[in-house]
Amino acid sequence: MNTTSKQNSSNRNQINSDDGNWQSKLTSEQYQITRLGGTERAFTGCYWNHKETGTYKCICCNNELFSSKTKFDSGTGWPSFWDGIDPTAINTKEDQSHGMKRIEINCSKCEAHLGHIFEDGPLPTGKRYCVNSASLKFEADTKFE
Repeated sequence: MNTTSKQNSSNRNQINSDDGNWQSKLTSEQYQITRLGGTERAFTGCYWNHKETGTYKCICCNNELFSSKTKFDSGTGWPSFWDGIDPTAINTKEDQSHGMKRIEINCSKCEAHLGHIFEDGPLPTGKRYCVNSASLKFEADTKFE
């Protein structure tokens, strides 16, 4: 999946919701991160060291974003993935906040702030999707391999 310079602006399933609805649906930390672009402190989120097999979904709209198959330990204290599940699930945009130039990643369905993407990940993509745990919910794979 290569989303570094793309936005999926024509997503037919996009969710539009008012601010009050998000505030009532999310915890204050989830709201601060997903709707206001915040960041949780490193090594504090529930998924940074999570090892179960399954799918990571958007906390706001349940959109499937990442598979545990692409999760890796980046040593940064945030959940990190070298690819997303589907190229249409994640939008990107330039972020110049805090005096840095980065690429922000957002859910394509509800525009929730997820984190940022960096070019220092492992092969095969060389990408590191650095994601806030508070923007995710995990669904365990119940299939037996």
